Amino acid sequence: MNIHEYQAKGILREFGVPVPDGHVCYNGASAREWAKRLGDGPWVVKAQIHAGGRGKGGGVKIATSPEEVRTTSRDMLGMTLRTHQTGPDGKVVTRVLVEKGCKIARELYVSLLVDRTTSRVTVIASTEGGMDIEEVAAASPGKIFREAVDPLVGLTAFQCRKLAFSLGLTGKLTGKAVSLFQGLYTTFIACDCSLLEINPLVVTTESELLALDAKFGFDDNAVFRHPMIADLRDYDEEDPNEVEASQHDLSYISLSGNIGCLVNGAGLAMATMDIIKHYGGDPANFLDVGGGATIERVTEAFKIILSDRNVKGILVNIFGGIMKCDVIANGVIEAARQVSLKVPLVVRLEGTNVEKGKQLLADSGLNIVAADGMADAAQKIVRAVAAC
Repeated sequence: MNIHEYQAKGILREFGVPVPDGHVCYNGASAREWAKRLGDGPWVVKAQIHAGGRGKGGGVKIATSPEEVRTTSRDMLGMTLRTHQTGPDGKVVTRVLVEKGCKIARELYVSLLVDRTTSRVTVIASTEGGMDIEEVAAASPGKIFREAVDPLVGLTAFQCRKLAFSLGLTGKLTGKAVSLFQGLYTTFIACDCSLLEINPLVVTTESELLALDAKFGFDDNAVFRHPMIADLRDYDEEDPNEVEASQHDLSYISLSGNIGCLVNGAGLAMATMDIIKHYGGDPANFLDVGGGATIERVTEAFKIILSDRNVKGILVNIFGGIMKCDVIANGVIEAARQVSLKVPLVVRLEGTNVEKGKQLLADSGLNIVAADGMADAAQKIVRAVAAC
C-alpha cells in the first residue's frame, strides 16, 4: 500500500521528523489562501500522484506570489501527468500540495527498508540527493552508505553519527541528523513499513534538516493493525483490477501483455510468466489465487483477467497441494460459463486429485485445451493466441 506525499509528511510530522509547512488543496482559490497562511513566499506547488519523477513531468513548480500559486494550482489540477513511473497513460492530478519554500544548501538521500540478505531493517544514505538511488548505485556505489539495525537494540546514536559523518554533516547538524534518523526508524517500525524514502533530505542555508519529499510503502499484511493508515488509501491511484482482486484476497498485478495467467503460488506464477516469455508470448498479468482458493475465488479471478481487453488467451497452471485440482477445475468450468469465454484457454493441472480435475474439464463440453507440463502449456497458449 502506498500513500500520497502530503499524507506521508503528516505521519512524519507526528513522529517529530522535520518537514516543510504545507497543506493539500483541491482548487486554485484554496491554494492561494493557504499560501497566504503559510507566510512569505516563495511557495512550491506539487502534484499529488502515486509516482516519482513529478518534477520532470511538470508536476512541481515554484510560485512567488499567492496569485501565482492560484494559477499554477489551477493549471496543474486536472492535468494528466506522465512520468517514467506512470506509464504512457499517465495519471490525472486531483490534488496539489502547497508548501512553504526553503533555501537549499545541499541535497541528501536517506531511506529505510528491509534487507532480505541480513533480515534486518537497513538505513541507506547517500550524498547524491535528488537522484534515483538506482542510478547512484550503478554509477557511484562508493557514495552509498548502509547501516543494518539490530532489532533488539534499535538504531543507535553511534550508527546515526556514523551516517551523518559519511554524509559530511558536522557540528550542530550531526545532532540534528541523529534525531532525524532515529525519528525515521521509529516511524518505520511503528507503522509496519516496507519502505520509507526521503529524497531529497535537504540541508538549508539556516543549517536545518528537512524531509523535502517522502515516500512510504506499507506491509499489506500489517495494515489491519493501522486503521488510520488504511483510511489513507487512495483507490483512484490504483489499477481498478488490482483493487477488485484485493477484495477477493487475490494477488494480482496488471502487465502489458495479452496472455492472462491464473496460477496458485507466487513462485509458480513467476515461473509461468518466464516460460511464456521464453516461447515468445507476453503475460498480461501476475495472478496468484493462493493455496486455499474456492470455486468462487477462481471465478472472480477469471472475471478480473477477462476485464483486461488486451487478453487474447488464458493459461491456467495449477500444482495441487493444499489446492486440489478438482476444485480448480470446477472453478474454471463455472467461470468459463459465467463469462461466456471466447478466448483460447489452456489448462495444466498436476498434483492432488489431478485425474478427477482433468476428467471434469473433459466432461464439461467447453473448448478447453489440456496440457502436460509447463512447457507444453506455454507453447500451446502462445500458438493459440498467435492464431487469433
